[in-house]
Amino acid sequence: MEEIVFGIGITALAGALATVAGAAEDTESDIGSQGDPNSQVQLAPQMGYIHRIFNKAIAGEPPAYGLWVALGAGLAWAFMAMHINPILAIVLGSALAVFVQGVYATTAYLGRTASLAKFGQPVYIDILKSMTTVTMAHAFVAIFTTVAMCHLIISALGHPFPLPLLGLVWGIALGAAGSATGNPFYGKERQYQEQKFGAGVPISASGNIVRYAEAGQRNSLDNGFFSAKLGGPASGICFGLIVFFELWRTVVFEPFAAGWGAVVVGIIVILVFAIIDRYIEVWARKTFGPYTAPEEASS
Repeated sequence: MEEIVFGIGITALAGALATVAGAAEDTESDIGSQGDPNSQVQLAPQMGYIHRIFNKAIAGEPPAYGLWVALGAGLAWAFMAMHINPILAIVLGSALAVFVQGVYATTAYLGRTASLAKFGQPVYIDILKSMTTVTMAHAFVAIFTTVAMCHLIISALGHPFPLPLLGLVWGIALGAAGSATGNPFYGKERQYQEQKFGAGVPISASGNIVRYAEAGQRNSLDNGFFSAKLGGPASGICFGLIVFFELWRTVVFEPFAAGWGAVVVGIIVILVFAIIDRYIEVWARKTFGPYTAPEEASS
């Protein structure tokens, strides 16, 4: 019983770390235009829309964060093998991984923007200097919390995977959670479509990103302010729940039926969430229906 209570406590702590990681990952991705809306940011100058949005998509979020978290976890694992304090080792490993992320972000922005020179898109040095450091700060939070979570799973729960491999697995899961959950809040409505809500995306509007903020031209910090309110917390809750339910079912039900108890509970959890998702989707469609132009009041 004591082992189960201890395991539940570790599960809750790991879920809390994952929630912070998910929120930081989505905000970092949105500031850098990495993920769902990036194709429209890249397309905008070709359609005549010059902008000041940071455009750093290196790869999809899952492989990118798989690389950075695995790198941070591998360096932390090496430092711990040198008998360095685990917390300090995780901090150093995450910091070095963030420098790699910064290099990738810089070269991606310069390379992508230079390729658009024929369409009149300039390289804004102030955007490069200010946005890169902001994305690095958010990436550090995401990497550090994920590596710390992986170390906690190994040291407290006895997970058999080495730290770098576990970092790769959960890094991919972190990027997938941010890409699937957080991007719609910022990408489909805030970032690039100056269309009425729910109107869809006509081909003629491709690249017509939102280029002006409440005061002056928009830059990627406006994306961060917006997504930190909605997309970031949504991604954090998503990733936190994934980690919590994954560890919870293992800690509580693995002793039953030679481990099959945890598998059965996992399938039940998936079915429950699928039913809830389907109910919400049907309710939303019946409540709001398809987009229609408002009827003008007759004189």
